[in-house]
Amino acid sequence: MKKYLFSFLFLLGSFSFAQNIFIKNNSTDKNVTFGNDKIKITLDYNNKCTISRIEINNEAVVSSTAGVFSQVRTPSAAYSTLNLKSLPTLKAESKKIEVNGIVFGDDNVTIIENWEFIISDSTISFEIERTFPKNIFVEEVSFPSINFKSINTWEGAFLGYGGVAWFYLFNEKLCTYGVHTDYSSFWNSKTGNGLKVTVAAKNQKSAMQFTRSNEDELVLNIGISEKEMLPRYDSSVNRRRFIRGKTDVWSGFTIPKGKYTQRVTFTPFNYHKEYNRGSFVGVDGNQLTSVLNTIARIGVIDAKHFGGNSWHTPYGPICLHEQYIAELGLAINDPNYVKGYKECLDFYRDNAIKNDGRVLPRWAYDDSDAMTGTATKLGFYEAQWGYLLDSNPDIVINVADMFNQSGDIKWVATHKLSCEKALDYLLKRDTNGNHLAEMINSDHSERKGSDWIDIIWAAFENAFVNAKLYRALIVWVDVEKQLGDNEKASYYSNYAAQLKASFNKSTVDGGMWDEKKQCYVHWRDKDNSIHGNNMVVPVNFMAIAYGICDDEKRINAILDKIEEQTAKENLFFWPICLYTYEKPEGNDWQFPFPNYENGDIFLSWGSVGVEAYAPYKPEIALKYIKNVMEQHAKDGLAFQRYGRNKQDGRGDDILAGNSLAIAGLYRSILGINPLYNRFYLNPHLPISLEGTEVNYNFRGSQLKIKLDKNRYSIASDQFTLTALEDFGFYSDKNELYYFNKKNEQYSLSAKTENKKNISLDITTFTSNERSWNQYSSKQQKVTYTLRNLQPEKLYNVSVDSRFVNEIKSSTLGEVTFVIDANKKNQLISMTIKGI
Repeated sequence: MKKYLFSFLFLLGSFSFAQNIFIKNNSTDKNVTFGNDKIKITLDYNNKCTISRIEINNEAVVSSTAGVFSQVRTPSAAYSTLNLKSLPTLKAESKKIEVNGIVFGDDNVTIIENWEFIISDSTISFEIERTFPKNIFVEEVSFPSINFKSINTWEGAFLGYGGVAWFYLFNEKLCTYGVHTDYSSFWNSKTGNGLKVTVAAKNQKSAMQFTRSNEDELVLNIGISEKEMLPRYDSSVNRRRFIRGKTDVWSGFTIPKGKYTQRVTFTPFNYHKEYNRGSFVGVDGNQLTSVLNTIARIGVIDAKHFGGNSWHTPYGPICLHEQYIAELGLAINDPNYVKGYKECLDFYRDNAIKNDGRVLPRWAYDDSDAMTGTATKLGFYEAQWGYLLDSNPDIVINVADMFNQSGDIKWVATHKLSCEKALDYLLKRDTNGNHLAEMINSDHSERKGSDWIDIIWAAFENAFVNAKLYRALIVWVDVEKQLGDNEKASYYSNYAAQLKASFNKSTVDGGMWDEKKQCYVHWRDKDNSIHGNNMVVPVNFMAIAYGICDDEKRINAILDKIEEQTAKENLFFWPICLYTYEKPEGNDWQFPFPNYENGDIFLSWGSVGVEAYAPYKPEIALKYIKNVMEQHAKDGLAFQRYGRNKQDGRGDDILAGNSLAIAGLYRSILGINPLYNRFYLNPHLPISLEGTEVNYNFRGSQLKIKLDKNRYSIASDQFTLTALEDFGFYSDKNELYYFNKKNEQYSLSAKTENKKNISLDITTFTSNERSWNQYSSKQQKVTYTLRNLQPEKLYNVSVDSRFVNEIKSSTLGEVTFVIDANKKNQLISMTIKGI
């Protein structure tokens, strides 16, 4: 073998370059330790080049002879920086360490790397310059490989698009999960330790894979390539992200000759501080956080692949016929999830919607679940059980919800035509003019499904699908208005009203309401026969929660009956139906009752159930929310469903929907509702939750929400707004906006001087009289604008019950005036009242 010259520039002794930055070299053992008071790295350069130890907040998370190193595996051999062809050159400058001439390989394959570490007060940046003298075909790459101390070092890693690698599911050695991301945020809720690993590689694509090694270490391998790395398995479809018994999740590829640069940044953090959701009263905040950080994210299989079934599932399906994937993001409250799901919906828009508007309802690792001949090259297909038409309204609901969470009008405009196509596809399926969409299958005897409950043979006029269609129409009306298309908004609004009217008719008169059973039925066959009058829980929950049923007697009858039966059986959660379907109405193995979709417990309908109960009896909703959290403490909710008789976890098809009761807690009980132009707070708070404080990220602004009895407040860094009832909050550029109740337009704005704080406490708000208390910690002038007053009317303005001015509203019902708070720490009371 050709000999190489050895070159060293040793660091002698120890150097400190800043208060908390240090570099210490051990020239005898040929290692150097450097870092700050949050992260410490030991680099071993003795006949190899590897990071042998990383300490995060004084805990060793990497501690092995392998540690962190670069590796390339070709079809014939593996090469790494653990075995060098020559000794490298090492030198240090202020806050920087360079390692040059890292050469590994053999006479056939040679790779040259140079490493540079930049140390800051809180991070360490690791830059790698890599040269390939010729084109090389590789089976696997590790650029670099990070070998954490144990599979238990971290509980999980949040990913750059909002998903999670949850290591609880790595239940045997050589489990491997591969994803397209340039970011992983590792965390451990027990120790509070956290480490963010961020990759930047110019003109390159990043991928990561997580493996439980044969030594029970957790291995993170970072892949860098010119084109997006492709999964290796299965067969010719190449979609599988999670594999067992091996590590080669990605297909091989050719690395062209040339020089490449990448940067890996290590950022320690305190998990308990960074992911502090607030102070919860009446529920276990730690348990809530655990559910939302694991189960809620588990359906995010990869970038652009969001659903409710986990990446751990053998065939990895995504159901596009689930209307709550965006709602999960409301509770997860991670900007990466919002950004990632928007990109996913773009991907679905471009690849899962057919020219006629039909939304293909599923995607999977392979085509085993597909209706013959329907699978596309990218993996979308019609399910083998039938044409599941709820995928059409569900994509519209999710797009509208993402618009509200992001406030991105430009983004939602790109979905206008596709969502209209999806809606119109269903509207055109009404052949008898009663505004109820008809399924492709006409009769249950065809033994085909048409909705999420896919092996119950719902047909023709399906209440499950039509309830979702109503929801989609209502939420899309609001989007059309924001996009300026009032004609479309009016069309969809009118259609929704007529759908609602038909839906609410008795089954005798062609509707879905069974007077005798006091519930909405599942479907009507084309021959006018009624099916599924066994109190199908999702159908009846959706009818109430989505606003189709606004008859108080019906609402009470449905919810009381569901609670009566659930309590009678002492079930920890609502079953999918209270009583049995008739035997011809479902797949044979659904009988005898209860079994699977004929009677078992599916937690995925939790948010709809909570939304239905919240305005009526929120304490009932809370009971089941707490039950879910207690179940999570027992088994992690890592199941598809729970059996009706023993309430035992069943199925390895883990569902992210198991967390939806918690999403319902956020949206319908705590009242957290981000909307496109405001944050709307609308609690239905049981007494036991009073005093709860929630930390919430609203488009980059950290809000603190306080919930007391009939007194709610939202605070940002600059503003605090308090009211006795539901209200909307928004702030921008030293201006606070108050939205009275559900109003889409603000009713009051308060503009402060630059960066000065102000608190407003709304006490009275009618068209004729409005009063509030203002607190300011600094002397300043505040400019108020009030809207929705009576037009061209005189109003008296009073401060601390003293008249100060008379003002006339404009033709639009607006007034503007200035209040001078001329003392520090001043509390003043203001009233504007019509004369």
